[in-house]
Amino acid sequence: MDFAPGAELEQIRHEARRLADRFDDDYWREHDEKHEFPWAFYDAFAEQGWMGVIVPEQYGGAGMGIMHAATLLNTVGHSAGVQNAASTLHISIFGMGPVIHHGSESLKSRYLPPTATGELHVSFGVTEDDAGTDTSRIRTFARRDGARWIINGKKIWNSKAQQASKCLLLARTTPRDQCAKPLQGMTLFLADLNPSHVEIRPIDKCGRNAVDSNELFIHDLPVDDSDVVGEVGHGFRCLLDGLNPERIVLAAESVGIGRQALDKAVHYAKEREVFARPIGMNQAIAHPLADSYSELEAAELLWQKAAWAFDQGQEVAALANMAKLRASEASFRACDRAVQTFGGMGYAKECNVERYWRESRMSRIAPISNEMILNFVSEHVLGLPRSY
Repeated sequence: MDFAPGAELEQIRHEARRLADRFDDDYWREHDEKHEFPWAFYDAFAEQGWMGVIVPEQYGGAGMGIMHAATLLNTVGHSAGVQNAASTLHISIFGMGPVIHHGSESLKSRYLPPTATGELHVSFGVTEDDAGTDTSRIRTFARRDGARWIINGKKIWNSKAQQASKCLLLARTTPRDQCAKPLQGMTLFLADLNPSHVEIRPIDKCGRNAVDSNELFIHDLPVDDSDVVGEVGHGFRCLLDGLNPERIVLAAESVGIGRQALDKAVHYAKEREVFARPIGMNQAIAHPLADSYSELEAAELLWQKAAWAFDQGQEVAALANMAKLRASEASFRACDRAVQTFGGMGYAKECNVERYWRESRMSRIAPISNEMILNFVSEHVLGLPRSY
């Protein structure tokens, strides 16, 4: 068993670090406060071809695996941009996974090349406010109309919808009560975010404000048959090739964010003197930071194992979920401890750790809550009775 990352992954880390370090805390604090999308940051990575890291080579991408994408985004998370920076890139990188794995040749040839160059921005339309985590109860419905579909409904928490021209949209095509199983009867569409049919409303939120989150109100949106991803009625199964990598990538980002906060806290603990000595001499400061370092190291191994398993074609649902659980908890604790290490100044925006803390909180909720992950592990790994 070899834990060395290898030359290829080290090169990815080096290049990601080189690009990310061009954008400092001041850049990200300004974009977060103004709710401005960080186009200069996005373009810097797109120009170097990083949007196509997992896109197959025949469509203009690098044809690499989730391990490579997660390594890239782990390094981006471990920078001044933390979750804002990672979110700027990760939907463009992993979001088209269902198209890569299940899309028709026509769909791939039309949309993967501009994905690889970063020209095409795609949002993810799954969650609905009255369905929540129970995806089987979504109400957005697509009815057939000749060689096309007409979609009506509402989605929530769509990241980057204001920049995107397309949306991977999950809709019911058969009513739930007419399906043998609850998760059947849903179809995945690569739909246009046509402003004549889709109203986008931004959500004012706690953090990660350089990247928008939105509600979509969909009114008679037409989608051609050629823009269906995979088989009609089997959209949720196709979606899993986006959801499991998303959990792995988010785990990698979370570890990076935790390391960024820890770096700031350790530096401050060495430099800040109270009672004529560095505060890092106090075990009340040193032990929590050491504990967070060990938690982040453990979470790093777990997301790497999950990424390796996915790239090997193995079943990864449990690993992907557990990696997201452990990494998000470790990341939040590291950020919270960084704020505590700074004391009163930890609450001041100029020191930036409060921004890291706000952004790290999100990953304990989304894209699936940690409580639901524990439900999954209880039932599907331990074999305990279903609790919900």
